[in-house]
Amino acid sequence: MSTAPKSLTLVELRAGAEAASAGLPALMLSAERLAAALTAGAHGQRRAGPGEDFWQYRPATSGDTARSIDWRRSARSDGQFVRDREAEVPQSASIWVSAAAGMDYSGGANRPSKRARADLLALALSMALLDGGERVALAGDPPRPGRFQAERIAQSLVTRPPLAGDEDAPPAQALRPGQRVILFDDFLGDPQPVLDYLSRAAGMGVRGALMQVLDPDEEGFPWTGAVLFRSASGALKHDTRDAGGLREAYLARLAERRELLGRAALNASWHFGTHDTAASPAQALLWLWSALED
Repeated sequence: MSTAPKSLTLVELRAGAEAASAGLPALMLSAERLAAALTAGAHGQRRAGPGEDFWQYRPATSGDTARSIDWRRSARSDGQFVRDREAEVPQSASIWVSAAAGMDYSGGANRPSKRARADLLALALSMALLDGGERVALAGDPPRPGRFQAERIAQSLVTRPPLAGDEDAPPAQALRPGQRVILFDDFLGDPQPVLDYLSRAAGMGVRGALMQVLDPDEEGFPWTGAVLFRSASGALKHDTRDAGGLREAYLARLAERRELLGRAALNASWHFGTHDTAASPAQALLWLWSALED
């Protein structure tokens, strides 16, 4: 019979938070270096308005001044044309990183955990977006602009405790029309909450990206012989004498899961990407940036 976990005292909570915060400077520095690899800029709204980028030519009207006329373009026709620029206004982005127990897994001492890599990517992406003048927050918090917001996000990432269970899901109630959302998870648990989330997001006009973060062991299933598999929480267990015989079935299930998530993302006008912790985080960050620019 299982017993309920003991509640932490205020002193224990504070001690845990202080210990977690010790990693904050390193995370900030790593994220700053990673974000610096991107050229941050405002995201156009695909409509005319104040901005720097060319949007379209349109015929001049009675309300346009002589200064607004593009005389070079007008000289090639019988009419006068105005050069509109694309509006650049701050957008808001919401970032969610799963706190499920399994995200703390690392298959090698020389590799970061899935959670550590997801935190780094989330913070680096936040910094790049904030540098572009956008408002960013972790899911459930109000999006804010500015450098100090990056520090708030970093603090929240390093001090939030992992969940005791194997499942976590993004908060659908935090969705807001028109925002963009980025979800980081291993997406190895029950997919239904994520599918429901995507359906609701699509109905609200919310665009975004799913980033599946896995350890190389979860990508390739290197185990052989007798192995006891169990989930991070210990709730799920499977004992086998021939782990190598399970590899083909496991890889097929992983491919099926990715196909399911990719199809659901496409139907919601989202993007689905994968990243393993042995790869360069810069590759994943560039993909995320491109996905948000699409």
